[in-house]
Amino acid sequence: MIYDFDTPVNRRNTSSLKWDVSENELPMWVADMDFKTAPEIHEAIKRRAESGIFGYTVIPKEWQEAYAEWWRKRHGFEMQKEYLIFCTGVVPAISSIVRKLTTPAEKVLIQTPVYNIFFNSIINNGRQVLECPLGYDSEAAEYSINFDELEKKLSDPQTSLMILCNPHNPIGKIWDKETLSTIGELCLKHNVTVISDEIHCDLTDPGLEYIPFASVSDACRDNSITCIAPTKTFNLAGIQTAAVYIPNPVLRHKVWRGLNTDEVAEPNFFAADAAAAAYKNGEEWLDQLRNYIYDNKNTVYSFIKKEIPNIKAVFSQATYLIWIDCTKFLSDLKSDYKNDVSAAKLIREKSGLYLSSGEQFGGNGKNFVRMNVACPRSFVEEGLNRLRKSLQV
Repeated sequence: MIYDFDTPVNRRNTSSLKWDVSENELPMWVADMDFKTAPEIHEAIKRRAESGIFGYTVIPKEWQEAYAEWWRKRHGFEMQKEYLIFCTGVVPAISSIVRKLTTPAEKVLIQTPVYNIFFNSIINNGRQVLECPLGYDSEAAEYSINFDELEKKLSDPQTSLMILCNPHNPIGKIWDKETLSTIGELCLKHNVTVISDEIHCDLTDPGLEYIPFASVSDACRDNSITCIAPTKTFNLAGIQTAAVYIPNPVLRHKVWRGLNTDEVAEPNFFAADAAAAAYKNGEEWLDQLRNYIYDNKNTVYSFIKKEIPNIKAVFSQATYLIWIDCTKFLSDLKSDYKNDVSAAKLIREKSGLYLSSGEQFGGNGKNFVRMNVACPRSFVEEGLNRLRKSLQV
């Protein structure tokens, strides 16, 4: 079957967070795709709704089986079904785990720039954010990990938890096995538990594969909690369905208690069926989606290189997000614009193109913007033309 990703869907006036903007604005910010989900998933949801009774729901065995089979087939990782726990979302899970596994004022390490909601999950629970900024090569527009700095911060007795983004949002990097193994060894050495957020794992570029953190070594497996979901992959965020995978029985019990105490372990009426349908029947749709997003990314790279040479796009291996370095553009601005202006704000004011401001991601993000290209090609082209208009000094 050939799926249609080109036809725009009008999402204005639909209570969409992404599209709750002015008529003249084009939103390419929050990580929410402008594609309808796979029709196979839509049909499963409609079948579920046909009963007309939307009562309390339990997790069927098919839910665990669908996750385990997907990871075996797509990622070469044999999951134990009994190690999976349902939760309403990756962010609720992370927040619950922070509360359960750390005490107030302890430090939670994150590698910045990184998904901005990690900050909320830490700060809102009375813990301290410990940033370990990624190294950035501005010439190559490429990020890396400084392991000496990472170990120094992990060795702080107040550091009890690390949140790993695998693949990494917003830079789109797939961490290799050696990198993940080193992180696992350092965290075990310094008694720091790892939460591996792997929500973007299925959105790799064609021909590329991510590595599940728990698959790398005994150290990684036994000292980690993996957060996974079909929501980014299949555009199901509003369904509120996710899972945590925890091989270590002691950690699993603690997390299970935390999720239940926080009331984020019970599914809504559609949550389990939508996830199972995605993993059982969504493979062909996903493969076509990945190719489409890959072409969108290349459209952005080519356009920026040719038409907007005063900015740089960081090459992304995964996600549908592009991290764009606006440092040169900002440095070339006239003095009228230089007073604490953010690139995202200036772009939105000048052209109505709404991108995510890089500052909220920490690290060196102040001079960056994040662009979401999970949308029809016509939106990408319009967004790039607006971007060029905005960045003409």
